[in-house]
Amino acid sequence: MSHPVDVHVGKRLKQIRTLRRMSQTDVAKRLDLSFQQIQKYEIGSNRIAASRLFELSRILDVPTSYFFEGIADPDAAAERDNSLDIVNALAAIEDEKIKTRIVTFIEDVSGLTVARRAS
Repeated sequence: MSHPVDVHVGKRLKQIRTLRRMSQTDVAKRLDLSFQQIQKYEIGSNRIAASRLFELSRILDVPTSYFFEGIADPDAAAERDNSLDIVNALAAIEDEKIKTRIVTFIEDVSGLTVARRAS
């Protein structure tokens, strides 16, 4: 059985990877791993070593602490789950033009700019 911290870190990995518009394969290549390993990280079945977490934070342009945000706050966990649903729905949109328009709208409304990376 997966440890709750590993599951939380995996969910955060999936969330930021999706927001950065990177596939599991994109991340895996940068780490010289298989995409299956990234899948295992994201569901929490494999624990992410500290050095690997550091590499992931560099690749995804987030502080290492990002992966642990909200871990002790049940209210933040509910908000995070909703955010992940939104990210997953966005990732399911196949039309890149529509997806880009939605992301631009969200950025405009929130006042935030999501880093764009070439795939």
